[in-house]
Amino acid sequence: MSPKKIAALIAVKVVVLAAIVAVVVSVSMTGCHTVKGIGQDIEKGGEAIQKAVK
Repeated sequence: MSPKKIAALIAVKVVVLAAIVAVVVSVSMTGCHTVKGIGQDIEKGGEAIQKAVK
């Protein structure tokens, strides 16, 4: 295999790896935001129940 082909193969692997990392980071950030929002909704629901009981 020629050095140019090896360099091209390495470049493709780097681009694919960067794309995978970008997707994983994006999904992780979206998931954290969603979980935080659900926690806030549950907390507000609990506060409403506590007010209704009083």
